[in-house]
Amino acid sequence: MTRIDTKLGAEPIVSFEFGPPRTVEAELAFWSAIEELAALEPAFVSVTCGAGGSTRDLTLAVVRRLARERGLEAVPHVTATGFTRDELVELLAEARAGGADNVLALRGDPPRGESTWTAPAGGVQSSLELTAMAAEAGFCVLGAAYPEPHQDSRGWAEDLAHLRAKVDAGVSVLVTQLYFDNDDYRRLVDRLRAAGIDVPVLPGIIPITTVGMIERLASLCGASIPAALRRELEVRQDDQRAVAELGVAYATAQAAELLAEGAPGVHLYTLNKSPATRAIVSALRAAGALPAATPAV
Repeated sequence: MTRIDTKLGAEPIVSFEFGPPRTVEAELAFWSAIEELAALEPAFVSVTCGAGGSTRDLTLAVVRRLARERGLEAVPHVTATGFTRDELVELLAEARAGGADNVLALRGDPPRGESTWTAPAGGVQSSLELTAMAAEAGFCVLGAAYPEPHQDSRGWAEDLAHLRAKVDAGVSVLVTQLYFDNDDYRRLVDRLRAAGIDVPVLPGIIPITTVGMIERLASLCGASIPAALRRELEVRQDDQRAVAELGVAYATAQAAELLAEGAPGVHLYTLNKSPATRAIVSALRAAGALPAATPAV
């Protein structure tokens, strides 16, 4: 397998994020979507970990299967929440044994029922320690970045200091939280570069499929929906197909604009579904914004 930081630079990439399926029905739909999306030849796919590390074993099992059966560069999300330091060492060793060369290191959300994050007993104190552990274990470490102030933000100066600390600890690629205004991405990158932080920043983009879904996700992530986009969604809110078509068009325009400006690629949040993601990637490739997939023999 290949370190992701070696894949960035020559040409823009596309990557996908999935969540491990938790029911039989979800698993059938998941692998059907994988079948279609693997054909798009993403540079990598990431697999999330449930709250408090609740899907640890499932996440690693999906990563192993994606690598073994689909030949995909699969990146497990690893969180500090819910694990002791010894358990994290074991988790990283299992990920390595399963063929992973890359991990996405995250602090994680507070455990269910709690509003503030505290380090678990016997665990690491922050994502910085987890990042250092993963880097020392030989992984290419990806980290999260927020184009808009996140829930625990105390201002841009402190956020930048934290990102610098993550890079110093071993993060070599940043992936952003979902957002809908490209100016937020531009400001983030400008601040990073002004602070001397030069790692690649992959913009995280999500195609809106339903109004209710995006309202929930935006609230959870602290993402704002621009007024013009909200108006267009409200006009279509009783027509789910029209909402989904707008979602694809908006996400495609977001990605095309950033790729034209030199973004290193796009990271698409798939919600374990293929139609919107396939449409976006196909449109970007048809327009020359992304390199074409390998021709079929």
